[in-house]
Amino acid sequence: MASKRQMSVSAITRTILIALLGAMLLVTGCVAESPEVTIDDPVLIEGRDVYTRNCASCHGPAGDGGVGLKLSEGAVIETFADIETQIELVRDGRNNMPAYGDRLTEEQIDAVVRYTREVL
Repeated sequence: MASKRQMSVSAITRTILIALLGAMLLVTGCVAESPEVTIDDPVLIEGRDVYTRNCASCHGPAGDGGVGLKLSEGAVIETFADIETQIELVRDGRNNMPAYGDRLTEEQIDAVVRYTREVL
C-alpha cells in the first residue's frame, strides 16, 4: 500500500503535468501564422509550408527570431548576402542550427530559402 507521502508526490506530479499541458495548449493556440504568399508561385507556397513545419518554432512564425536568428525585414539577406551560403547552412547546419539535408529535399530547401528571402 502506498504511503501518504507517495500519494502526495504523485498528486503533485499529476497536477504539474496537467498545468504544463494546459500551458502548452494555450501557447500553441496563440502562435501566429507565417506570412501568406501573395503571388501565385508554387515554390514560395511550398517554402511557406516547409518554414511553418520546420523553422517557425525557432525563428518565429513571421521570422522575428527567438531561439533562431531574425529572418524578417531583410535580416536574412543582411546575414546571408549570398543565397548559396544560406542554402548550405540549412542543408548542413552549424552551431545551434540543425542540419536539414537529411530531412528535406533539395527542392524543399531551395523553396524555404526563397520564402525567407522573398516573403519574410
